[in-house]
Amino acid sequence: MQFGQRGSFFYLEVRSPRPEDFGFLGMLVRFLINVAALWVAQALVRGFDIDSAGALVVGALIFGVLNALLKPVVSLLSCPLTCATLGLFALVINALMLALTAWVAGWFDLAFHVDGFVAAFLGALVISVVSVALGGWVESNILRPSRRIL
Repeated sequence: MQFGQRGSFFYLEVRSPRPEDFGFLGMLVRFLINVAALWVAQALVRGFDIDSAGALVVGALIFGVLNALLKPVVSLLSCPLTCATLGLFALVINALMLALTAWVAGWFDLAFHVDGFVAAFLGALVISVVSVALGGWVESNILRPSRRIL
């Protein structure tokens, strides 16, 4: 599907997903981005603590599974609120996913703690920024190096 002409202001092109997006390498890269984003967030945000490498890796796995399974449903149900707040409610959803990750990690006695909503909100904000930055770099340098924009 393609609308407008390439280079115009209203250009939109929808492509089918590439195999590397859903293959083993794509999943591994996205998991490692999650690990790195969680590590940066726990280093920067007071009240968000991950005390061991094992808790970091398992926490990233829980975070990824919750984001893959639960976040689309929550985002769909809260779409009117997200639109009314011009997308800012998406940050609240991310904070709730992070808090839910800490709660599920508690079932497995992991040292993965989020102390309150403010820590979850700031942690989710840092995770989002780091994930976008690393995801863009990885896509242009690792997953699709031939599609670099000059």
